[in-house]
Amino acid sequence: MEEAFVNTPLGIAKLEGDSLGLSSISVLNTKERITQIIPELLEDAVYQLNEYFEGKRTDFDLTLNPSGTDFQQKVWKGLLEIPFGKTVSYLQLSKSLGDVKAVRAVAAANGKNPLWIIVPCHRVIGSDGLLTGYAGGLLRKKWLLEHESPVKQQSLF
Repeated sequence: MEEAFVNTPLGIAKLEGDSLGLSSISVLNTKERITQIIPELLEDAVYQLNEYFEGKRTDFDLTLNPSGTDFQQKVWKGLLEIPFGKTVSYLQLSKSLGDVKAVRAVAAANGKNPLWIIVPCHRVIGSDGLLTGYAGGLLRKKWLLEHESPVKQQSLF
């Protein structure tokens, strides 16, 4: 398993993967040493992630290999269907996966997503339109949604 630590506007991100694909991207709340030489297997992921933060990329073209249960894998595939700049509720996501009663299980699987940003769990909000739990913290979720918003907030001052 190769790993790299890269700087992002939201903190240090840790990327992990091997020849089967990218298995994990997480944002850390600790200071880690930035990787000076990115492992070849992770170069494309780092490049695409940088493009995302620069506003040059709206979707990713990477081989993914996250570890999870069949149900979690199903939910994560569902997350990949949420378009850039759009949000859905946990209930809408549950319905799209074919089981409206699985909303809590869908939310739990969403929270276990190991591929920060690439599998856009930040695009899932509460049915009331409010931001709800996010493993990276609500401030990061808010930042990501604003970053992806087609309507940029203007400053009044």
